[in-house]
Amino acid sequence: MTVERTSGLSRTADGRVVPTAVERARGALAGLGRQERLVGWLAPLALTLLAFGLRIHHLGSPNRFAFDETYYAKDAWSLLQNGFIQDHLEDADGNPKTEIDADIVAGHTDNLWTGDPSLAVHPDVGKWLIALGERAFGMDPFGWRIASAVVGALMVLVMCRLVRRMTGSTLYGCIAGLLLMLDGLHLVLSRLALLDIFLAFFILCGVHCVVADRDWFRRRLARNAESAHLHAPDGDDQPTRQRWRVKMSRLGGVVLLRPWLVAGGVCWGLAIGTKWAALYPLAAFGILVWLWSAGARRSFGVRWPVLKSAVADGIPAFVHLVVLAGIVYVASWSGWLAHVGEYEEHLSSTQYTRYTGHGHCAEDDDSYVATDLDDDKRWPTADEPDASGPAEAWQSLRSLWYYHQDVYTFHTEFLDCSEHTYQSKPSSWLLLNRPVGVAVTNDIQPGTDGCDAPQGSDCIRQVLLLGTPTIWWGGTLALIFAVVMWVGARDWRYGAAVVGALSTWLPWTINDDRPIFLFYASAILPFVVIALTLTIATLIGPSRDPSPRRTIGVVVGGAFVVLTLVNFAWFWPIWTNGLLTNSEWLDRIWFSRWV
Repeated sequence: MTVERTSGLSRTADGRVVPTAVERARGALAGLGRQERLVGWLAPLALTLLAFGLRIHHLGSPNRFAFDETYYAKDAWSLLQNGFIQDHLEDADGNPKTEIDADIVAGHTDNLWTGDPSLAVHPDVGKWLIALGERAFGMDPFGWRIASAVVGALMVLVMCRLVRRMTGSTLYGCIAGLLLMLDGLHLVLSRLALLDIFLAFFILCGVHCVVADRDWFRRRLARNAESAHLHAPDGDDQPTRQRWRVKMSRLGGVVLLRPWLVAGGVCWGLAIGTKWAALYPLAAFGILVWLWSAGARRSFGVRWPVLKSAVADGIPAFVHLVVLAGIVYVASWSGWLAHVGEYEEHLSSTQYTRYTGHGHCAEDDDSYVATDLDDDKRWPTADEPDASGPAEAWQSLRSLWYYHQDVYTFHTEFLDCSEHTYQSKPSSWLLLNRPVGVAVTNDIQPGTDGCDAPQGSDCIRQVLLLGTPTIWWGGTLALIFAVVMWVGARDWRYGAAVVGALSTWLPWTINDDRPIFLFYASAILPFVVIALTLTIATLIGPSRDPSPRRTIGVVVGGAFVVLTLVNFAWFWPIWTNGLLTNSEWLDRIWFSRWV
């Protein structure tokens, strides 16, 4: 490796000199003026506040458990009251004619538990966040939804800052944040106590961290290369030459601590601690960290950069991202581990353990039939004497592993026998083929609840988990364009969008026989938005001078944003439980599959 390779010049197609790697790294992260830095924070923060206002508007409506809130809101309340998730009673008010959900909404929120642990099929991080809202505002619809509203708004801030970092433009960062804010799927999930908004948030934070690390790492290499070059010895002073060789070796050496990857490991651990689906994008972006680091080393003249980076960068990145994420993930099960005895006693011989690998779906219904049922099969740890000290910790972790095996069986075998009205194939998600009806109140008669429908008709209130069509349909085209730009123009930013979208989408096709839903695509949404924003930026071009290209790009990009805003306003009532006449509702249900 030589210094000259870091400063060798080439030219673009129009004759402009390509900056050196040092200049590019320094320019990408050069100190911005105070005003630019201030705007770079104030504009995204303003969008974040607006997003929060939209999400908190009538947050308590509908005033009931909506869709899977019936699981997660109660699980969160149990975590708050008991430290772990317990089964709940079927009645809380002494009146068996009213169900437990109605009892809770009516204010009966104490003494709900049987004392036995519940086999919860998702980790606890998202539920703990829901529990924070319940702790602050009570066990009611507003209380169990407020955490989602806060996190949904914070996603807008992270998106603005991420795209600003990727493009160097506060304007494009705000466009990305605005598009995310205006998506209906994101809006509705930010107004429900489901786990998917937390999953999408932590994945986006993890991606932001690895992108920030890409800049940080290149800047570090630039400082080392610049220092070595400026102090390259001209004479035969051996001590000076040795110090110079040491400085140069840093370009190909190991960087043991990469702060942004440490933060990323925490974010990825929290993402996996919300839903296991985060494992796939973690693996994908972990590979990108290695390849981006290898590309940085190549640009500074390191020989065999891919192989060297596999050791110099791959191993530290694995520790920062995967190992640290694993530690955070296990720590998120602290409540479970603190009550491991209850789980060993009550859940060590669950149906999921005993049926593993020995069952099939019944032909006449949606039940799971065991063909080789062993009623005596239990977790090995359940029959072991209680250990103490480090041995006790190891025994508890083994029990947690067996519990994970049961949950994995539930997801991969039991659900294959189930069906749901709103289930959909992942191949249709980007086209919004089958949205999910979260809550609906039908047959509201004229003169009731503000309904002003004509005689012979009625009104309806609905919450429909449906993305904004312009974003998803336009985003599908933008993702195709992103593939072209990544492969053809070798633009790493488009690569991040493509890898993010594929790693959060394709894994669902592996086991799509079980009921899966459109709102699982919430993790794909940030990458759809990134692809859209980068496409708009490419259409406008880098030059600020007036030109036909810039005019056309501004018109097309501006028209798309305005059309998205109109789309958002049009569908607002069916995202927020608004009151509509039947004909107004039908105007918004564009396809029969949306019913």
